[in-house]
Parts: sequence; structure tokens; C-alpha cells
Amino acid sequence: MIEHLELFFKSIFIDNMVFAVFLGMCSYLAVSKKVATAVGLGAAVIFVLAITVPLNWLLDTFLLQPGALSWLGSEYADYDLSFLSFIMFIATIATMVQLVEIVVEKFSPSLYNSLGIFLPLIAVNCAILGGSLFMQSREIETLGLAFNYGISSGIGWFLAILAIAAIREKIRYSNVPAPLRGLGITFIITGLMGIGFLSFGGMLTGGDEAEDENTKQSKTATLIETDTEKETVVNNTKLLEKK
Repeated sequence: MIEHLELFFKSIFIDNMVFAVFLGMCSYLAVSKKVATAVGLGAAVIFVLAITVPLNWLLDTFLLQPGALSWLGSEYADYDLSFLSFIMFIATIATMVQLVEIVVEKFSPSLYNSLGIFLPLIAVNCAILGGSLFMQSREIETLGLAFNYGISSGIGWFLAILAIAAIREKIRYSNVPAPLRGLGITFIITGLMGIGFLSFGGMLTGGDEAEDENTKQSKTATLIETDTEKETVVNNTKLLEKK
């Protein structure tokens, strides 16, 4: 349970797709002019990541990794299909994006029209492919953790685009210097938000430091007790020798 919580908060705040590794910036900048549009695209990204990361974990574990085909028989244990990772991952992502596009067009035509070309472009959004590649490189161990990582990474991207969309709606009425209007002030705000998100790193290190401090204190107390016992034994021995 602790492992799931740690991965969840770390993926949202510390390893945020936008603020930590700058993935998905094209959609982040282009679709963040209105909150309603940002919410729609963010929800679509969460859905696609939540589906594709676990699916690609299964493909990587049982098909692509060196020796992953051993379940077919010992003669397949030496096969290595890792060179197909990009092709398989992109095929899975494209399929899920097509499903999302059909659903959005069916149930929310206004959102479909407002997203425009950026909805099918989720298929080539580097944040989506990055989620699967990070899952692979970090060697996530279980399907549950892969599903957790997909959802939390999507939520992190959703929070990023939602925050910048809300700020950009308000900043229209602000007196921004002419050279910084548009993308200039947007990049500055993005950098400041990135610093703010990275400050959450203390959430995962403070507990470890406290645990280490407690461990040191307990070891020190144990050593003191041991030394006291040894001193008592020595004193008793000396008394016996005198007698």
C-alpha cells in the first residue's frame, strides 16, 4: 500500500510529465487557453494513460523483454523482441486514442470541435509514449503499479494544463508588459509552477530522514546499554577477585 501511495504522489508532483521532464508541451501550450478545453483534453490523457500503460506493461513483460517468451516453451527463452517496443507501444496508444476520439465525438460534439486536431494528436503526444517508456525503464514490477503509474501520470499532466489554463484566463485582464505577452509570460509561469511542484520532493525524503534519525537513536541507546552491562560485569568480577 505504501508503495502505491509513494508512486502515486511522486508521479503527480515530483516526476510531473510537464514540469519535471517537459513532455506534452505542444498540447499543454496550445489547448490551455480555456479551462473547459483543458479539462476535456486532460481527462482524455488520463484515460489513455490509464489504459495504455498497463497494456504496454503486459506486452513488455510477456512478449518484448529478453526471455519473456519462456512461457511458450524453453526453446523460446532466448528470444529478445525488445526492438519492437516502440512499434508495439505506439500501436496500442493509437488504438486507444481512436477509441477516445469516437467516444468524445459521439457524446460531446462541442468538446470534439474545440479540441480540433489536438485530440487525434494525443496518439503522438510524447507524454503518452513517455508514460509507457518510463514504466519500462523504471522496471515497474506489477500490473497494479503500472495502472497506478498510468493514472497518476495522467493526473499530473491534467493538473498542469488545468492550472495554466486557469491562470491564462485571468492573465488576459492583467497588465503584462508587451514583450512578455502570449507565450513569454506562459513560459515564465510554467517555470515557476515547475519549481513549486518540485518542492513536493520533501514529502518522500522527510519520512526517510526521520526514520534514519530514529534508527540512529535506537542504535546509540543499544550501544550505551551494552557498554553499561559490560561495565557492570567487569566491576562485579573485580569485587569477586578481591574477596
